[in-house]
Amino acid sequence: MPADHLSLQMFGIRTPLIMPGDNIAQIIMDSLEKQGLQFRDDDILVIAESPVATSEHRLVSLSDVKPSERALELAAKYQLDPQEMELILQECDEVFGGVPGAALTITKGTLAPNAGIDGSNAPEGYVVLLPANAQESAARIRKYIQGRCNCHIGVIIGDSRTQPLRLGCVGIAIGTSGIVPVEDARGTFDLFGKELKITRKAVADNLVSAAQLLMGEAGESVPAVLVRGAPVKVIEGDMEMPLFTRDECMYYSNIRKA
Repeated sequence: MPADHLSLQMFGIRTPLIMPGDNIAQIIMDSLEKQGLQFRDDDILVIAESPVATSEHRLVSLSDVKPSERALELAAKYQLDPQEMELILQECDEVFGGVPGAALTITKGTLAPNAGIDGSNAPEGYVVLLPANAQESAARIRKYIQGRCNCHIGVIIGDSRTQPLRLGCVGIAIGTSGIVPVEDARGTFDLFGKELKITRKAVADNLVSAAQLLMGEAGESVPAVLVRGAPVKVIEGDMEMPLFTRDECMYYSNIRKA
């Protein structure tokens, strides 16, 4: 990518309602073409996790869920639906706290309220679980699109999360394909010649946050965004999302010590 490449463009992709069993990659491609756009080399596709999960049959009817005693206990403690609390227990690695309306969990290695389970943009009485393996989902979507457009792109599946002591949601990447999701800036120098010792750039997370400005959080029907001109390293293969261990994480390790 040229050093003077400073232009970033984002195009929201409006699609029909995604249903279980849909080929979401095909729907995105068809919708993009209807908008008069097409993928180019080094474009990045950001997709919200909920429609991806819905297409993968991760839509669950709460009436089919029988809560355990543990779920009933935690549901009362955190003022949650017992059936949803049962799903949270099934999906998460650990529940270690919460507030009214949300249980704080570790799910797939990251902090996630309610194990990432979402009742918004789901039919009444249903919730959407996170994709079973967002990394594999991103790779599958990328393979389909690249085969159809004959170009090399990156794919990010994103979710929205709150940050400690901050009001409002920001984006995080839960699965990527074809990009370097976190770039290591250690060893580079700042404006005053000081060497950076610990800085890593959360490229994929930042792109999800930017894309969510177009996606919205409600009924916008924009589940995906085409990002063009992003300063991202597009690669041939896939890289797993790098994560801190629990002991390395400043937030988690100190919460557990309290």
